[in-house]
Formats: sequence, structure tokens, C-alpha cells
Amino acid sequence: MTVEHGKKSSPAILAPAGNRKAFLAAIAAGADAVYCGLKHFSARMAAENFTLNELSQLTSLAHAKDVEVYIALNTLVKPDEIGIAAKLMDQLNRWVRPDAIIIQDLSFIDLARQVGFQGELHLSTLANVSFPAALKMIEKYKRVNRVVIPRELHVDEIKAMAAACPEGMGIEVFVHGALCYGVSGRCYWSSIMGGKSGLRGRCVQPCRRVYRMKDRKKKYFSCNDLSLDVLAKVLLSESKIRAWKIEGRKKSAHYVYNTVRAYRLFRDHAGDPGMKKAALDLLENAFGRKGTHYNFLPQRPQVPISTETQTASGLMIGKIRGPVKKQYLSPIDMLFKGDLLRIGYEDEAWHRTYRVTKSVPKRGRLVLKFPLKKTPKTGTPVFLLDRKGEELEDLLKVLETDLGRIRLESFPQSNFNPVFSKKINVASGKRRERVMEQHVERKIGKGRKTESSGYWISTENIACMPKKGISPSWCWLPPVLWPDDEKETATLVEQVLRKGGTRFVLNAPWQTAFFSRAKGITLWAGPFCNISNPYAIVAAASMGFSGVIVSPELGERDYVKLSRKSPLPLGIVLSGNWPLCISRTLAGDMKIRTSFASPRKEEAWVEKYGSLYWIFPNWKLDLSSRKEMLMKAGYRFFVHFSEPLPKGVKLKKRQGLWNWKVGLQ
Repeated sequence: MTVEHGKKSSPAILAPAGNRKAFLAAIAAGADAVYCGLKHFSARMAAENFTLNELSQLTSLAHAKDVEVYIALNTLVKPDEIGIAAKLMDQLNRWVRPDAIIIQDLSFIDLARQVGFQGELHLSTLANVSFPAALKMIEKYKRVNRVVIPRELHVDEIKAMAAACPEGMGIEVFVHGALCYGVSGRCYWSSIMGGKSGLRGRCVQPCRRVYRMKDRKKKYFSCNDLSLDVLAKVLLSESKIRAWKIEGRKKSAHYVYNTVRAYRLFRDHAGDPGMKKAALDLLENAFGRKGTHYNFLPQRPQVPISTETQTASGLMIGKIRGPVKKQYLSPIDMLFKGDLLRIGYEDEAWHRTYRVTKSVPKRGRLVLKFPLKKTPKTGTPVFLLDRKGEELEDLLKVLETDLGRIRLESFPQSNFNPVFSKKINVASGKRRERVMEQHVERKIGKGRKTESSGYWISTENIACMPKKGISPSWCWLPPVLWPDDEKETATLVEQVLRKGGTRFVLNAPWQTAFFSRAKGITLWAGPFCNISNPYAIVAAASMGFSGVIVSPELGERDYVKLSRKSPLPLGIVLSGNWPLCISRTLAGDMKIRTSFASPRKEEAWVEKYGSLYWIFPNWKLDLSSRKEMLMKAGYRFFVHFSEPLPKGVKLKKRQGLWNWKVGLQ
């Protein structure tokens, strides 16, 4: 949606809501749209989220107030979850009737068609649509109305995306909220460390921890919050930008209320100094982390990581004083009854929240009592997380009354069953029984290459590849392409084609944009496409892929189930250096090719390729012992990655099964 102001259309202010109170706060603040999630298939499973019954009631209220509602079903879907996902979408369509569904997994596009979903489909930032040509491919192959673009883009790149956006499609831009260190859809850190995947909304935020490099312990990967604040006004001229998005489905109603009001002022009163100050004051009191413009200004980019300071949410309100058993807080500003405090940082043993039971004056004394084993050190900082302001509470009471007039209904279970067909209209859809084993090199040497050779696309690799060797080899495209990379990548692909190259592995479905003449060319969807279920494979087939290298996050049962129903040949990463994450930024005092260690002494290192920083753990993914079992299950393409080890980095001997045993959570 866009908002009409006189004859001018402006982007909608899109607010987050992780619970009922935050949803109502978004309406109270004047949000144009609210996005929220269910108890399942949401990329913010740590948020409270909603039941269908609650969402139906809240959506009815929102629509009565001319506020749109978007539901996030933006997680990776496992093979045995398709039926559940289809029934959920059917119920949403019948009983909730949201204005849009936000998706990451390609399977939801066909499921939406089958249930007759009447709203819009928005591609999540987790889908990693990161370069302009991708938008035209999405228009050609899929029924998508909007694309949420990455937070890492600078203003010129955002404008390039807007300029390339086809008629009938829009883009959505993040303007405020938490920043992930890894590029969305390209972070596996939490999953590798314990099976809780960010692509499933279960990230445990290992990037927020303190890491040691040599003799220094710092938060090398913990980002400040994105805050475009007054700079957002330069986006007002782009009609294809449909919404300014505020991140924060785990944040409080107070945060939602203040940030929405602030960005309404930035949008509706751009250029007014008084309104600018009022908006900045609202953001200051929203209790988020310290703000950063990140890459928004290409001439003045900001590294969003402050390694010398903690990057915790909340407004610093004071420090713990006094001896054990007599600890207290002397707040630097007045505290009110109902205020929620956070004691310390999330990776400290004494971390906890504390609800203020009575008002405390500025520089007064709030006596604190803690369990003996969770007593914080003197000097531990205290942050104000949430506040029950009178203005907001009064508005919420009115909305609660309005909500109470809407009947809370119970809906029947859906009997909808999706129709799945292995029939696909590509000749390459027939299963290939011949086994392929491929070793993917970062930098290739001279000499003849074979079908078992794979290489990452680069000027250097193409230059030293003999013509007779390039034809049988497999060319791998990177997991992320920025707008500035598009022209160079198109040129490199054309060079490979002219040299006789015919085999490519693409690491985003939208990279098919570089292959307008697909005759005689074999395209496989790579592991960074995060494909994990048969419906997503059918979608890949419709885009011209001959096979799929499946998501490496899955567990044993998922791999077997996926193979049984796949209409295309399947591959898998059998062994090698798989990254914890891929990022566009690096802390100023973090050194590449230098080992660093986690609090649990797990080691890793950073490598830079092009504009991307790859974070590698010092142990390999290794499913080699399961190869025979995978072959019996039907897998035919086995991939091995090889990374040059920096001096001083030693690989640890670990089992390297990732989620094979525990399963993807």
C-alpha cells in the first residue's frame, strides 16, 4: 500500500507486533500497516506471536481503523510440514483475510494459489533479492507483489532497485530496528552451533557474544540498531518504495508506539526542524540500541559494530551500587511503577529483567534483591526496557474496548490438502542415475579440469581456466550479489559461456537473470538457495533448474523424505568448509585470516571474497560416512568445498554432522 497525502503518494509506515499490546500500540500510533506472526512458520519464533483466533479479531479491528495486516510465514519449510503449512494458509484465507503474507520459502507461492489466497504475497528479506535484475525474474516466474530488500543496501542501490521494479510490484525498505551481522538468509551460525536456525526464526544470537582474538575480548559481531531517522526523507521521491519497515517483533508496545510516531513525523513533515527534533526525541525514548545509518550514505558508510561498548537494547538508566545483599540502583531519571528494567547483558550469568513496583525519583534509591547465585557485580549497567506511559495506556484502553466488541471466534480445522504433482515441463526433470562427485575450489590452478571440478566465479579463475577445461567444469555463483556486482557478474557469466562453459550452480533462484539464452545450459540451484521441500523444488524446476543441491541445515529424516518426492535430481554438500555466516561488514579491529574464539573456545576465522566477508569455523561439515545411505535414498550429486587455510589456523577434528542427528529446529 501507499498513503495518499493530497496528490502525493507516500510509503506506508509498517509496524511490527509480536504480541497483542504491541499490535494495538501500532494502531494507536497511526501505523498504516502492521506485520505479525503466528505460533508456527514465523521468522521471529522468540516473539509471543498469535493464534488464528486472536489474529482474526485483531485484523478485524485493524481493518475497521483502515490499517492493513501482513502475516509472516517467512520460514524454511521442511518436507513433512507442507500439509500443515497449506492448512494454515487455508485458514488464514478463510477466517483472517490478511492483506498480505510475507514468505521466504518458494513453496508458499504455489500453496497460496491452491488455497485461492486473495491478498498480496511479499518476499521476505530472507529470500535475498539483492540486485535489480532479480526483480524482473520474480515478475516473470512468480506471483509476487512486493519484495523486502536487504538492510545492507545504500541509498543509490535502493534507488537502483526501485528503478528496476516492474509495474505492479513494489519494494519495502527497512528504516529502523535491529541489524543482524549476517546477510539475511545467509546466516547459519545459530544452526551450526546447536540446530536452532535463523531461517526458522529460532536464532540464539551467537553474534551478540563476546569473542577473543589473541589477547582481546570484544563483541566483534554485535551490531547497533539501524536508524535512518531524518535520512529516510530522501526515499520519499521513489514511488516504487511501498513501505518503510520498522523491525521489532520482539520489542515492547512502548517501542512500537514511539518509533511509529517518529517515522510518521519524518515522512509527513520532512524539512520541518521542529518536527525533526520531536521525532528524534521519540526515537531516543523508544529504548532501542544505539543507532547507526550503516551503509545508507555510500560516501559516509558507518561500521555498525562498536566493539568497545555493549550493544544491548534499552535506555541506560544507571548502575548497580552497594555490596552484595544491599544492592541498589540510583536512576539517572525518574522511574515509574510498571517500568521494566534489564540487569546486565544477555550473555552474563546474572542477566535478568526486573519490574519496578513503585515510582522512584531521579537520583533516588531502588533497592534490588537477587538470588545469591545470580547477584550482579557492582557497576553492572541497568537498562530501561519498557514503560507504561499514561498516554499510551489510555489509548490502549480505548482500543481494548473496541476489540472487545468484536467476537472472538473458534474456527474449524482445515481439511485442505495440497495437490502435488511431479510433472514438470522441463526435459531435465528426469532423474539422472549417474553419480557426480564435485570438488569446489576457491582458487583454481592451471591444467585440464573435469566434471568433478567446480570453481567460484571470478576474473582470476576464468582467466586461468583453459578452454578445454571450462566446458566440463561447474561454475558457482556467489551467495549474495549487490546491485554494484550485477554488471560485473553478467560480464563474467558471458565470458564463461563464450569459453564453452555450460554448467552452473546458482546460489539464489533469481540469479537465473544472467541466463536469458538457456539452451544447452545446465543450471542447478545451489545450497544457499535454502531449498528444503518438494514444492520448493517444483518452483525451482519452473525457473529452469535441472537439479537442486538441498539446504545443508536439514536432518537425516528430512533428507530421506525430500528425496522420495523430489521431481528433480538432488545433490548435497557432503563435506568441506561451510560458513557460519556471510556479511557485508567487519569491525574495525577484527583481522581477516586470523583465528578468534567463542566463550566456549570454538574457533573461527574471517575471509574476504569480493565485497563479502565469510566467517568459517575451524571444523568441517562432514557427512562422508553417510554417503552410501544418501545414495540409497536417491542423492546423486555430492559436493566437497575446499577453502585455503590461513597461516596459524588449524582445523579441529569434529564429527561435523551439523543437524544430521538432532534435526532442524
